[in-house]
Amino acid sequence: MAGAEATYVDPSALLKLYIHQRESAAMSAWRARSKGALAVTHHGRAEIVNGICLAVFRGDITTDAKNDALASFDEDFAEGRYVQADLLWRATLQRAGELSRKHTPTLGCRTLDVLHVASALELGLRRFLTFDLRQHRLVRAVGLKPVEPPAR
Repeated sequence: MAGAEATYVDPSALLKLYIHQRESAAMSAWRARSKGALAVTHHGRAEIVNGICLAVFRGDITTDAKNDALASFDEDFAEGRYVQADLLWRATLQRAGELSRKHTPTLGCRTLDVLHVASALELGLRRFLTFDLRQHRLVRAVGLKPVEPPAR
């Protein structure tokens, strides 16, 4: 298995480490096996924080659980399990536009899904973990190697 540092993990998959969702056990098992720090972009970090906070709005977790999840997320950065990845936004957005023109008409990709795939390409990462079927199809279409967590 390639190290975590070679893999882009969609933030919606990382969120499953902080908010209990259907695929949380599979994501936890994958993360326990993977070695190294995961690159998280600024927009990915914002997406995870928002996802945790949105879970309170939806009634999925309590405010105390939100605070614990946010503290755990911050700790994962502080302890080096994640590293902040910087992107050249102009190049990433241009690539996302190109991917959209080429693949969205046939795959039905959502904007954030395309943006994350473009981010992985711009960061030079060749592996991609997602639980989203359309994003998974895009990952394959652009030549990235999908990571299959257990019990997908």
